[in-house]
Amino acid sequence: MTSQAQYLDRYAAALLPVFGRPQLVLTRGAGSSVWDADGKEYLDLLAGIAVNALGHGHPALVAAVREQAERMIHISNFFTSAPQIELAETLLRLAGAPEGSAVFFTNSGTEAVEAAIKLSRRTGRTRLIAAEGAFHGRSTGALALTHKAAYREPFAPLIGEVTHVPYDDADALRAAFADAAAGPVAALFLEPTQGEAGVIPASVDYLRLARELCTAHGALLVFDEVQTGVGRTGRWFDHQRADILPDAMTLAKGLAGGVPIGALVTYSAAVTGMLTAGQHGSTFGGNPLACAAGLAVCRTLAEQHVLDDVRLVGDKIAAGVRGLAHPRVTEVRGEGLLLGIGLRDEGSAALAAALLQAGVIVNAPNPRTLRLAPSLLLNLAQADTFVATLQPLLDEWNDE
Repeated sequence: MTSQAQYLDRYAAALLPVFGRPQLVLTRGAGSSVWDADGKEYLDLLAGIAVNALGHGHPALVAAVREQAERMIHISNFFTSAPQIELAETLLRLAGAPEGSAVFFTNSGTEAVEAAIKLSRRTGRTRLIAAEGAFHGRSTGALALTHKAAYREPFAPLIGEVTHVPYDDADALRAAFADAAAGPVAALFLEPTQGEAGVIPASVDYLRLARELCTAHGALLVFDEVQTGVGRTGRWFDHQRADILPDAMTLAKGLAGGVPIGALVTYSAAVTGMLTAGQHGSTFGGNPLACAAGLAVCRTLAEQHVLDDVRLVGDKIAAGVRGLAHPRVTEVRGEGLLLGIGLRDEGSAALAAALLQAGVIVNAPNPRTLRLAPSLLLNLAQADTFVATLQPLLDEWNDE
């Protein structure tokens, strides 16, 4: 039997080292549990970074993938399939998109953002606004919108005319739109809740202001819901808490429960018509296998009323962590099952490592935050397990 250490040595010899040395070699999963190559079990509270919406090995998803694979896995975009059409119709219905809205399927969130950037160019303008702390992907177009200097600088120059403004700052957003010297704005890209920045929700007033400013200035409002969409925050899409519609929305991660997929959703016939035949495409985008998986995820979440449980379990975790009243914990941010635990000191990586050693998988998106983005089927008992595991580790950390 190959040990975990042996696998990791082989990884180092064969894989491009962009992710560094992996923490574990995972061999199987069931529900919200995974096992490593040495047989140790872990409670998975990261779910592939908000991807495994139904956890591991969910029977509805497994059956959908198996049945579709037996029929056909891929066809070119000279043709279409029932799963592609049905998933597009489902997303438009869940999004409350008006008549004339449409969906373009991609293979990832980054590709969905790239499609949205191309959409913005069809306004005849080139200037984009994004937020400080934003993460929109790592391809060169999406990277221009991503704010972190360490990601951007090795690959400069990127596409120009991107203005980054402080997140959730109304005055800064107004000023960016009013900056006549910078030129008219093609589109504003916003995450309703920033995930990679540490789970930071924008206020409802800020999201509504974004809608008002884009309308007033003839710019597109693009909500990046790659991490927050498909039930993650207890709503189908996070921006719905503001009771507004964007001009476009990007999706990926949890949409197909682990099968690679992404989507650009356009709202209204006017926006849909901005990209015409031959102006964009994808070889694998919208393939029957991925779309069948997406349908299985959406149907399971809807038929089992999972979004109600997402709010219930998320509230249970947040209340449990707050109830510890631990001096190292400053706050719990986010909604549903996208939560950020704010820490007083820069020790999140060490705390995440201690949790991993104790059998719980979380991650540290920045030095003062632990992020939880588990399966949307996480249960109350598992929520309690996390809080019980966290408490003594915080105490040990506090004693150092």
